[in-house]
Amino acid sequence: MKTRTNLFNRLQRNFLRCLTSGVFILGGIGGVSAQPLLDPVELLSDFVGIDTVNPPGNEANAVAFYARYLDELGIAYETGESAPGRGNLWARLKGGAAPGLMLLQHTDVVPGDPRYWLSDPLQAEIREGYLYGRGVVDMKGTGIAQFLAFVAIAQSGVVLNRDLVFMASADEEAGGFFGVDWVIKNHPEAFEGIGYLLNEGGSGLLNEGEKVFAIEVTQKVPVWLKISAEGEPGHGSYPRPESSVTKLLKALNQLQSAPFPIRIIPPVDRYFKGLAAGLSGQQAIDYQDIAAAVQRPDFVRALHRSHPALHALLRDTCSITMLAGSSKINVVPPIAEAEVDCRMLPDRAASAFVEDFKARVAGEGLTVDLTMAFSPAISDSSSSLIESIQGTLSGRHPGARFTFSVASGFTDSHFTRDLGIQSYGFSPMLYLDGEARGVHGNNEAVHVERYRRAVLDYQAVIEAFVLSPTE
Repeated sequence: MKTRTNLFNRLQRNFLRCLTSGVFILGGIGGVSAQPLLDPVELLSDFVGIDTVNPPGNEANAVAFYARYLDELGIAYETGESAPGRGNLWARLKGGAAPGLMLLQHTDVVPGDPRYWLSDPLQAEIREGYLYGRGVVDMKGTGIAQFLAFVAIAQSGVVLNRDLVFMASADEEAGGFFGVDWVIKNHPEAFEGIGYLLNEGGSGLLNEGEKVFAIEVTQKVPVWLKISAEGEPGHGSYPRPESSVTKLLKALNQLQSAPFPIRIIPPVDRYFKGLAAGLSGQQAIDYQDIAAAVQRPDFVRALHRSHPALHALLRDTCSITMLAGSSKINVVPPIAEAEVDCRMLPDRAASAFVEDFKARVAGEGLTVDLTMAFSPAISDSSSSLIESIQGTLSGRHPGARFTFSVASGFTDSHFTRDLGIQSYGFSPMLYLDGEARGVHGNNEAVHVERYRRAVLDYQAVIEAFVLSPTE
C-alpha cells in the first residue's frame, strides 16, 4: 500500500505540474503540446491499483481517485452514492447550444483470481511491452483516456460549441443499477442537454498493417431467467423415478441441445462486411457475405471455436451459469433452480424471446421467471459525431476503415439509449486478433505503445467534436 501511495503522489505532482503550467496532452488547441508530459500508462497503472472489484464494488475509491485531481485543478464536479461505498462522479464543462457530449465510463471491474494470473490482478505490471492488470481493457484504460481528454480541454480555456460531461459510474459489471440507472433516476440533471455519448464497446483491429475501427451502435439484449423445478423430496438412498433435480436437468438439456436458429440481422451483416475490409482470402469472402457463409456448418463451428464473440452475433444465445439444489448430499430437494444468462439479438421485444425460451424448456412442474431484461435500441450510424470520429481518425490513420459493430455483451449505453441519447461504444485502441481475450478472464493486458497512441487519438476525437462548427 505504501508503494502505491508513493506512486500516486508522484503521478499527482507530475500531472498537476503538466496541466497548471499550460502544457497539456495533445496538439489541436492553443498552447497544447504534441506529446504528454505525464505518461498515461503510469496513471492507468495507478488506477488499476484502486480496488473496485464488483462485488462488492467500492467504487467510492475511484471517485476519490478522480476527485483528488479535480480538486487540485479547480474543476467542479458532483458525486452521489447509491449505497454505502457505491460512488458515482460527474463533471460538466459548459459550452454552446449544440447537443452535449458525455464521456461515460464504469469504474468497477470483475474479480481476478491471482492463482491464474502471471501477476497480481490489482498490481499493474509491464511485461514484454504489455501492461497487465484487471481493468486495463474493461474499462479503466478507456476511462483514463477520457479523463485526460476532459481535464486537458478544461484547462485549455477554449470556448466549446457544446457541453462536455465526464462521468465515472458504478456497478456496470452487475447491471448498472447502482450506477448509471441510479444517477438517471436521482440526478437527471447530469444528463440534461446531452445528445451524444461515448462509452465502452468499440475498438480497432490491426491486421497486417490494415486498421479497422469499429464503432458500437447496438448490442445484444440481456434476458436473465430463472428456471425452477419442483418435485417430491426424500432420502438420497432411494431415488424416485423423477425429482426436482432430474426435471431441471431435462429442461437444461433441452435448452443446450437445441441452439436458437441463426438469423443475420442488418447491423450484424454490416459489421461483418466492415471486418471483411481488413481481411484477405476465404475469411474475407465469408465475412463479406456472412448470410451465405453460415449455411456451411463447418464455418459456424470454426467461427465458434476461434471467435466466440462473433459467433454469438449470429443467433440468440443462453449460458447456464448458476445451479442450486440440495444443501445436503443425502437429501433430494423439493426445489432445484438454474439461472440462465440469455442474450437476444436486438430485433424484437424481450417478451417474444421469453415465450420462445419457455417453449424450449417446457415440462411439468417447471416455472420460468424473468429476473432482468433491457429494451433493444440502435443508435444512428450517420450522426455528426460518427462523421467527426471518422474524419478525425482518417486524418491520423490514413487508409483506415470503419465499421459499425454489435456488442455481444451489454454496457450502460442501453440506459442512455432509452433516454434518446445517441450512444456509441468507441475506443481508438488497436488490437491484434485475439489480443483482448483477457477481458473478464486471466491476464488482461494492453499493448503499452498502442495504448499511448490511443490516448492521443481519443483526445483528438473529442477536441474535434467539441470545437468544430455547431450542427
